[in-house]
Amino acid sequence: RTVPFVAKAIGAPIAKIAARVMAGEMLADLPQINRHIAHVAVKEAVFPFARFPGVDPVLSPEMRSTGEVMGIDSDFATAFAKAQLGAGDALPDTGCAFISVKDSDKDRVLPAAKRLVESGWTIVATGGTARFLDAAGVPVTRVNKVAEGRPHIVDKITDGAIDLIFNTTEGWQSQRDSASIRASALRGKVPYYTTAAACDAAALAIATPSARNLDVRPLQSYYPT
Repeated sequence: RTVPFVAKAIGAPIAKIAARVMAGEMLADLPQINRHIAHVAVKEAVFPFARFPGVDPVLSPEMRSTGEVMGIDSDFATAFAKAQLGAGDALPDTGCAFISVKDSDKDRVLPAAKRLVESGWTIVATGGTARFLDAAGVPVTRVNKVAEGRPHIVDKITDGAIDLIFNTTEGWQSQRDSASIRASALRGKVPYYTTAAACDAAALAIATPSARNLDVRPLQSYYPT
């Protein structure tokens, strides 16, 4: 599915060109592909987890997506925001974010946490992440893990007190412990990001004014004339 996505993103029939080359034509004799485009296209997978209550919305090696969407704009942050919206995960402008990440991701997620605070967000985090953010000068409130007793993070998500989740795990035990967080986020339709790169992209999109004031343009308008 990547080939038609790229073809739509750049406005060139790359599958047709490839087929003609395979049939013996010279690439130099075919229409040139303009590689200097002035826009960014972001592909986002669409998953069916919301249709299956009780299923853990965690990824594994097998294909689980049922489709994909494209977000396209002049900059990455806005294109990313459009892709999230198209996939059913509209990014909120402000609110309370829950952050709990594995040790190797703490430094990588720090800029995203700071960007959220600068955009007016409040942060809650579990013990280790809370201590790390506090030491880095990020205002944060500690919240219990589920195993640490109530009130805990799942209670907050269920009560509608959490608007965004950054949660990366390491090892089967950590992944299993986070299952209730994923399930409650799914039920509450809370945007949930499980990699450091996605957390950074989400925070960047939230902090970018153009990503909060989206416009709609025909796909063909992005192609060079």
